[in-house]
Formats: sequence, C-alpha cells, structure tokens
Amino acid sequence: MEHEDPRNSESPHRSSKKPKFSSNYIPESEIRDEFSHHQPRVARINNGSFGSCPGSVLAAQRRWQLQFLRQPDAFYFNTLRNGITASRMIIKDLINADHVDEVSLVDNATTAAAIVLQQIGHSFAEGKFKKSDTVLMLHCAYQAVKKSIQAYVTRAGGSVVEVRLPFPVNSEEEIISEFKKSITEGKSNGRKIRLAIIDHITSMPSIVIPVKELVRVCREEGIDQVFVDAAHAIGSLKVDVKEIGADFYVSNLHKWFFCPPSVAFLHCKKSNASSDVHHPVVSHEYGNGLPIESSWIGTRDYSSQLVIPAVLEFVNRFEGGIEGIMERNHEQVVKMGKMLAESWGTNLGSPPEMCTAMIMVGLPSRLCLNSEEDASRLRSYLRDCHEVEVPIFYQVPKDGEDGVRANDGCITGYVRISHQVYNTLDDYEKLRDAINQIVEDGKTCKMLCIE
Repeated sequence: MEHEDPRNSESPHRSSKKPKFSSNYIPESEIRDEFSHHQPRVARINNGSFGSCPGSVLAAQRRWQLQFLRQPDAFYFNTLRNGITASRMIIKDLINADHVDEVSLVDNATTAAAIVLQQIGHSFAEGKFKKSDTVLMLHCAYQAVKKSIQAYVTRAGGSVVEVRLPFPVNSEEEIISEFKKSITEGKSNGRKIRLAIIDHITSMPSIVIPVKELVRVCREEGIDQVFVDAAHAIGSLKVDVKEIGADFYVSNLHKWFFCPPSVAFLHCKKSNASSDVHHPVVSHEYGNGLPIESSWIGTRDYSSQLVIPAVLEFVNRFEGGIEGIMERNHEQVVKMGKMLAESWGTNLGSPPEMCTAMIMVGLPSRLCLNSEEDASRLRSYLRDCHEVEVPIFYQVPKDGEDGVRANDGCITGYVRISHQVYNTLDDYEKLRDAINQIVEDGKTCKMLCIE
C-alpha cells in the first residue's frame, strides 16, 4: 500500500490563540502602494535573501536620517541612545526576553556570529580551551558563519565537527538523530564541545530545525554554550528565547520583519559567558556591555535600528499583526509550493510543518541540473529572460544513492520560494510557466543562453 509523502501533507493548525486587532485592516491597494518601489513586472519570490521594506518605514527612516543631519551633536547626545533603547524594548517583548539588557542591536547575523565566535577564539588562544576541543555546527550553516569559524576558531587551534543533515527531510526525528551522532563524534578521544551553532531555519536548503529539542540535547550532553543562528526567524515564526533556552540567539530584522537593511538583534542570556562578549568594532563604549557597545560603533547611519517602532505600526495594520502575517505567509507558500510540485511532477523538500514562509520545491529532472554552475545559470536565465527572481539549490547525490525520484527521473535541483505580503499568485505562475517552457522546448540547464 502506498503512503502519502509527508512532505506534501497538510500543515497542522499553528496556534489556538489569536490576538485581537481593529477590523480596519490594510486594503490590498495600500499594500501595493507600500511596495510600489519594487521593480515592476519582476516576480520577486526571494524575500528570504534580502527581505523587503514598506514605503511607510522607509519614510520613517528618512526622517531619522534628516534629524541626524540637521543637528548631529544634539542627535547624538539627546536622541540616539533613547531611540535605540525604545527599539530594544520592543524586541525584548516580542521575543520574551527577561530584560532589555539581554538584547543588543547589531548590523546582521554575520556580525552576531563574529561577536560569539570571537570570545570562543580568545578562549582557545588564551589556553582556556584545549587545542583538541571542538565547535559543532550544521553542514548547511550559512557560509559567512563557516568563514567566521575559520577566522576565529580554527586559526586559534580549535576543531570543527559538521552535522550532516538529510535532505529532503521527512521528520524532525531524522535531524535529532544525526545531531546526536555528531555530538558523539565531537566528544570522542576526550574532547569537549565548547560551542554548538544551530540554525533555527536553514538558508539553503530551507528547513525549520527543531531548535528547542537540540538545545535540550546540548544541555544533557554538557556542551558549554549554544548559539542559535536564526537569521530568518523573527517575522516568519514565533520566537521565545526563554523557551528555546540558548545562550545566544540572533535574528535579522530586515529579512522578515520589514526593517530596512541592515539590522539584527542578538539575545545574550545572562551568564558569565555573556559578560565576556564584545562588539568586534571597538569604540569608546568598549567595556560598558554589549548593548551599549553596539549602540555606538562610530559615526554611521543608525536609522535602521531606530525605525522598529514604525515597523510595529506597519505590521499592526494587518489582521492579527505579525502573527497573522506569519500564518498567512506560511499557508500561501505551502499552497504555491504544492501547485508548482504538481505542475512539474515533483515533490516538496520537507513536510509543510517544517517550513515557514519559504519552502523547497523539486525541479523537473529533464532540466539536467547537475552542478552548482547549472543552478547559477538557471537562476540567471530566469532573472534575465523571464523576470523571475528565485534561488536554485543543487542537491549533490550521495554515493550509491539515486536520490528522490519524480515523474521523469531523479530530482537534483530545487527552487526555494518565499512568500511575503506583496506576493501574488501571478508571481508563482510566472515561475511555473517559465520552467515548463524550458522543459517543453527540450532545453537543459547547460543549453540556456542569456542574451
């Protein structure tokens, strides 16, 4: 008897509690106006890479910029610190932090990774950790995080163990099992795991990781510190840092929370370790605690950190506020993913409950996507010839395995589609039709030419 692929099943109901908001919700015409600065006719289904910022928030940002430019000294002494503190207070409440002093605003998740890994690297360099000790991370961790490990940890003598995650994935248990295996490897020969870096939502391929369960495993296994890289989290799923329980948790605010680039929050749970973290750009606030260090790293534009109250006003114009936006984005991206998979005769890369506002959809095998170069060529072709912006993922076949089968062969390529409030059905139909046209014309990735 055939069983339905769990990656194509319906998503369970996400929350029984719905916030009460005014019935005077933002109409479709105003949503279009808020994002009218987007390039016309482009099917922009890649919100996950750079995010999006509505016009009303961009206007608020401009007001902050002009206020600084009119009288910089008054702005610095009388306005900047209070404005950043107000933004941090909003984030503190959104993520259920214990105290605003646990919340710092930084440029992005890459900056946060440097902050966390810098103190780990110092401990290796100063002899607090043995050279044989290790850092644990997922093999699909963001490339900038891998480079930060190289810069701060391995050059100081530390080693790295990568958790090989399955993809496509069918259940959280598959991820937990592989994570436990890698912990055993990391602790072999008397080594200690000094830091575990866990993505909350992986970038490519995009999967929601059971982060709360993995943090619990880390605690049980005696891992010193846990850093959750949640670059895509806030604005796409509920974030409760107390429930998650990590030592450090970062999420970009410009990806799914409508801030202009670039700004992220870094939550540092109160501990001896958190008191030893510093911003990598040293200014005259050094030693006053990370939130204060981060609030002044020299003369620069701080407006992206100051507009968070304006972002909150924007999201509360939608039914259910940010929670309503998250729920609708999830429902729509699953719906669009299933539509594409059905049209192409392929599958989703994960069950719907393991995605948020991004989902992986298998591409037809007749495209013969067999390398990273093929993926790059297809993405450029879709952008330049069909005005479709979408990331392409090449799935490297495992030795001795054929991979996931579709109607016409083995799936080696996936698109990562996003859904944000500005997206429409036309965007996804444009992608669907472009891929179908390539297949119908008998072209493969290597045959695509960009004029």
